[in-house]
Amino acid sequence: MNLLPVAEALSRLLSSARPVTKSERLPLAAAEGRVLAADLTAGLTQPPFDASAMDGYALRREDAPEPGAVLKVIGTSSAGHGFAGSVGQGEAVRIFTGASVPSGADSVLLQEDAEKIEGGIRTNFPVRQSQHVRPRGQDFTEGEVVLPAGTVLDFSRLTVAAGMNRPEVEVLARPRIAILATGDELLAPGSTPGPSQIIASNTFGVAALARRAGADVLDLGIVPDDKAQISAAIDRARSASVDVIVTLGGASVGDHDLVQATLIEAGMQLDFWRIAMRPGKPLMVGSFGKTHVLGLPGNPVSSLVCSLLFLEPLIRKLASLPPVRREVMAEAGVALRANDHRQDYVRARLSKSATGGWLAEPFDKQDSSMMKTFAYSDCLIIRPPHAPELPAGAACPVMLLRPDLLA
Repeated sequence: MNLLPVAEALSRLLSSARPVTKSERLPLAAAEGRVLAADLTAGLTQPPFDASAMDGYALRREDAPEPGAVLKVIGTSSAGHGFAGSVGQGEAVRIFTGASVPSGADSVLLQEDAEKIEGGIRTNFPVRQSQHVRPRGQDFTEGEVVLPAGTVLDFSRLTVAAGMNRPEVEVLARPRIAILATGDELLAPGSTPGPSQIIASNTFGVAALARRAGADVLDLGIVPDDKAQISAAIDRARSASVDVIVTLGGASVGDHDLVQATLIEAGMQLDFWRIAMRPGKPLMVGSFGKTHVLGLPGNPVSSLVCSLLFLEPLIRKLASLPPVRREVMAEAGVALRANDHRQDYVRARLSKSATGGWLAEPFDKQDSSMMKTFAYSDCLIIRPPHAPELPAGAACPVMLLRPDLLA
């Protein structure tokens, strides 16, 4: 099987992904980042009454068309404590921001535009009809669809949902992924490694990325290189009705790489494996019906790069969330050599260049087992297949590891 280009591999993976349709009802306080499963209508009208937008005096515009009108102040209207009476000819009511405009009044004069006199006020400016009055229903009306299905609930949308008097919302369920790490050499953090053993690390990074992308994670733990135990773990994942099974390591076809063969024996339809990329060539993609299978390489950096390129977009499509913007342009901090047939993802630090843009400076060592280098990196310089030598200072695309750098 030939090595598949990255773009084609991602396209094939996402083309078969269908967004989750199950939904659940959540308290508004727990719904940040979730996607509405149904239209959200207003439970009331806002504002529920004509309200003052300023501190001042509620009056009838016809009583103060020109400066110098003298009006008798007959009461006060404040937020939560409206004036119960009615404003008649030659009268005004002291009013505060957010308070209901009394019956009979149709406009508000700013307090600084009025001169206090005995028993009332004298206007210093002409009053426009309806000035400084927020009419009833200016924001939304009861029954109006304010947030349609498919809306992602962020800070501003949660605010309007609360204002609509909706304490609960119907949202799409999160995609569920199961993560299975395999290898006789792997031990959980906190263990004391014996000869030829290492601490398993990939699960933590992949799980964190998956959760941030919008998934719930089922950790199947570490399974040794044993087909029976791998098969049992796969069965647990399928019984849990997960949307994606992610395996870490063992996806190649060496004597000790048992994952792919075990998955196929269990009924997985293999779509492709081996991608024309570095790091991450031994990526595997398949499916059990609607359940996606993503076999990530065992090397920590390879598994994380593949997670960014393939797992994150898959989860966000399943979750009906927009893609994360990670790719931007930068200037190469050093000359980059010509590339071969595999798309290269080069770990690099970012800083501001002399021109005010991003400057990407690659690390000298790029071994896919080096976790520390990845942790220190801000981005991955993307080197397309067969890219010619790139001089220092030339423009190059980079993938941000932390998109909040754009803020």
